[in-house]
Amino acid sequence: MPFNPTILGQRLREARENTNLSQQVVADSIGLPRTAITQLEAGNRSVSTLELVQLAELYKRPIGEFFGEQELHEDDILVALHRLAPGIDAHADVKKQVQRCLNLCREGCSLEHLLGRSARSGPPAYAVSSPRSASNAVRQGEQVAIQERKRLGLGYKPIADMGELISDQGIWSSGIHLPHEMSGLFLRHASIGMAILVNFSHVRGRKRFSYAHEYAHALLDRDRTATVSTRENAPELIEKRANAFAAALLLPREGVIDFIRSRDKGLPSRHEDAIFDVATDGRIDTQTRPAPGSQAITHQDAALLAHHFGVSYQAAVYRLKSLSLVSQQECAKLLEREAEGKVFLDFLRMLDDLDRPDSQEQQERELKSQIVQLAIEAYRREEISRGKLLDLSKQLELSGRTLLELAEAVKED
Repeated sequence: MPFNPTILGQRLREARENTNLSQQVVADSIGLPRTAITQLEAGNRSVSTLELVQLAELYKRPIGEFFGEQELHEDDILVALHRLAPGIDAHADVKKQVQRCLNLCREGCSLEHLLGRSARSGPPAYAVSSPRSASNAVRQGEQVAIQERKRLGLGYKPIADMGELISDQGIWSSGIHLPHEMSGLFLRHASIGMAILVNFSHVRGRKRFSYAHEYAHALLDRDRTATVSTRENAPELIEKRANAFAAALLLPREGVIDFIRSRDKGLPSRHEDAIFDVATDGRIDTQTRPAPGSQAITHQDAALLAHHFGVSYQAAVYRLKSLSLVSQQECAKLLEREAEGKVFLDFLRMLDDLDRPDSQEQQERELKSQIVQLAIEAYRREEISRGKLLDLSKQLELSGRTLLELAEAVKED
């Protein structure tokens, strides 16, 4: 089928806008007049192979994504990662870990196929336009988070386990060791469906936020082969949108307000009531004011809010600011007292829930759990042999003897 130049132009424009580059800056970077970029994005001018390569490099996108290709070569994920995070090539161990996770995901998909299960489609994709500004990106992220919480029936309660929630939505998830400045990856490929990998070296509260952030990419940016969340690309609009989504998903407005009000805070400085008086057929006006200083949200309140929703102290404080529960000045003061907030949580034996890395055994918990369950069921149905089961145990770095015993036990049911 011939490709529509208008669609190519639209995708190039969206990629440029996401990186916050003007047409003039792009034109200067690749040696073209600005009018050529305008015509190209409008679909009125063809683009040469060299120009497309230059634009892909500038926008940090694989060329195939501009054409909407779905069936990509298996090594395109690593190519995409190189383009998105050039420094990743200096970390051979990271590429090895990513490749290992991809291999395990393919094993999982193969087992699902043997069991007659449908190909993984993941959660629904939200048809949201490419954000045009930072405020638009934030608004989109918050709105989709509200819709997703409603779809999942979460109400406004804390999410117990983000990795498990993602796995339940048909997305492979795992922790891997990444450079400190890199928080997570979202990967999509025809051979595996979708996968989310987060920096396992980060503390628990930060990992939960990273899982939610990458989940936003799965819902909103699955046309991409990969996304990488780093300090360097934080200004990109889709990254701002994913951060807004994560904050609203993990710290829902109603839940945060309820928590603060359960501490008799977050109330208006003055509350007025008009009550109908049956005797006079008129009304009685009343006014109440909280005691001076009683509504101040302290660093201890912020720390308890963070623990309640399983996020970092900073994430909790910024959410209070975005919901207008604290002013800009109050937000700055709370951030200055982060260390004291952590001392308070440590005194209550709560700090480890947020501020400690998980044990090494937890690194691939969700991914291994899914594949083990599939392997045992496939063995029970005699879709795989004893040898294949033992081979999978080696790939999963689990005891083959124990896995075989567990699989044989199910056969007795």
